[in-house]
Amino acid sequence: MLTVNIGPIALALDHLLLLLALGLATLVGWRVARRGGDNPEPSLFNLFILGLVCARIGFVIAYWPMYRDDLLQIVDIRDGGFLPWVGLLTVLLGALWTAWRKPARRRPLGWGLASGALFWLLTSWASHLYEEGTQLPSLSLKDARGQEVVLDSHRGKPLVINLWATWCPPCRREMPVLQQAQHEYPGVTFLFVNQGETPQIVTNFLATTGLNLSHVLFDAGGQLAAQVGSMALPTTLFYDADGRLVGSHLGELSRASLYHALQSFDQGVQPLTTPTRNAP
Repeated sequence: MLTVNIGPIALALDHLLLLLALGLATLVGWRVARRGGDNPEPSLFNLFILGLVCARIGFVIAYWPMYRDDLLQIVDIRDGGFLPWVGLLTVLLGALWTAWRKPARRRPLGWGLASGALFWLLTSWASHLYEEGTQLPSLSLKDARGQEVVLDSHRGKPLVINLWATWCPPCRREMPVLQQAQHEYPGVTFLFVNQGETPQIVTNFLATTGLNLSHVLFDAGGQLAAQVGSMALPTTLFYDADGRLVGSHLGELSRASLYHALQSFDQGVQPLTTPTRNAP
């Protein structure tokens, strides 16, 4: 399962686990504070926000060549570009600073952080292990000419599958990035699996936008999305040459977040040219 639906809202599983970890940390800290000490809730929330900001800054620094020519992308966190280890280090240092300045908050803050961090690490690890064991679904989809294409036929090289639709704004925004990646990463196969639309609609969309996508397939009944456990668009799946899922991304991809996700392939897939910025 890659996404969790809460009413009309779809959350990536890793985002939900992070929010649950914050909730658990707050609850444990509050319970410990009732036995003596200050309630650490404000500090926990501030550390959470600080950790996210620094994790984003760390990601931007790591992929600076892809951001320097379009600085507005830095604050566009819809691409999910964060470095978790930078965020964790920031939270740890911030917690030590808070404990030094506010002795009465040390014990509740320590218990809250420890419980939240342990929950997040264990559940994220379990989710990662489950995800890594998922194989490429044995499905047959149709291309624009109505001919069946078996997904298994794309084994043998790294595979990126993008689930999308023309009515989905973030799908439309990320398409130029994925189109460019087709040419930058010749060692990777990119499949664009449209969800629930007719070939005519997609053909008109590609013609009017000037996009040239290879390997466009059609999943009228949403079978692939159901099998991989994603009920939100866009969803991008990363499979290694053996057809094993090694990563996934819910939401819009930027060039930096796509490049980061491609590092999950064991072969260390590299582009033909050094990434700099989005093509115009």
